[in-house]
Amino acid sequence: MLQIIYRARPIFTGIVLALARGEKLMKKMNNRDKVGLVAALVVAVIVILIMLVYGNNLQILNPKGTIASQQRDLLVFAALLSLVVVLPVFFMTGFIAYKYRASNKKARYTPEWDNSNKLEAIWWGVPILLITILSVVTYKTSHSLDPFRPIENAKNETKTIQVVALQYKWLFIYPDENIATVNYLNIPEDTPVKFEITSDAPMNSFWVPQLGGQIYAMSGMSTELNLMAEEPGTYEGYSANISGAGFSDMNFQVISTNRADYETWVNGIKHVPKSLDLDSYNELARPGTSDRENYSSVDGDLYANVVGKYMSNKGESPHKSHEGTERY
Repeated sequence: MLQIIYRARPIFTGIVLALARGEKLMKKMNNRDKVGLVAALVVAVIVILIMLVYGNNLQILNPKGTIASQQRDLLVFAALLSLVVVLPVFFMTGFIAYKYRASNKKARYTPEWDNSNKLEAIWWGVPILLITILSVVTYKTSHSLDPFRPIENAKNETKTIQVVALQYKWLFIYPDENIATVNYLNIPEDTPVKFEITSDAPMNSFWVPQLGGQIYAMSGMSTELNLMAEEPGTYEGYSANISGAGFSDMNFQVISTNRADYETWVNGIKHVPKSLDLDSYNELARPGTSDRENYSSVDGDLYANVVGKYMSNKGESPHKSHEGTERY
């Protein structure tokens, strides 16, 4: 929303200049025509804003998951609340530019005026009220949208997927099914998914805009993100943290299907003639981009080893890098 308002700034500036320079035209118009002109300008601004919104195809405003829907509502609420300040500012900018133009001899000139208790109360009181409202909402949503908080649903079922950020690819491990994929994942609709996320590369960020907010992936740490897709579809996932030359290609897809199609997909992956053991993982983890990959079986301790290899009693542990040299 802020990006849209910023992009529309030249439009508002043009309207203000048009009002300020259109003095001769305004003098020839009666009050009815002036009201009609203002109404037309307001409608034009609204239409332009709508075009900017839908023309950008903003994924965060088109949620397909329960968490993303709540986050979209929070963004819209905050944006609408900010309009309490933004709209009067734009209105007063145009009003002041027109009323106090140099040729308007009817405008009252008060060079000694320097204070108004009423105005002071307004421009201090309104922001304080807005900040108070946002503080309460932020406190509540910080708990209700906590990424570690499990999603409750009628099925009382949660799917666990382990995520490893590599250079420059994503590895997804399904511990329950003992399979793995690269650069895409399949999930059943209306089923909460608990993502356990780490990194075996520079710090990264896991983000699926239509399902929920991003969370960082860091080596030696395992964090969580709980999401749920409410309908079938294919949703784009991104790396939201610049991590090197291949960052722009570090995208993935989340495919949400019904339960039957999901089980069929799992059974198909189990027949792939590739397994993910330590040797094949080290090959996969070499820096570079990758196409989609499937693995019919996974070393059960792989995720724990990826996290643990950066740890020791002192908090650091030397281990072999992908080039075969020691690093600390």
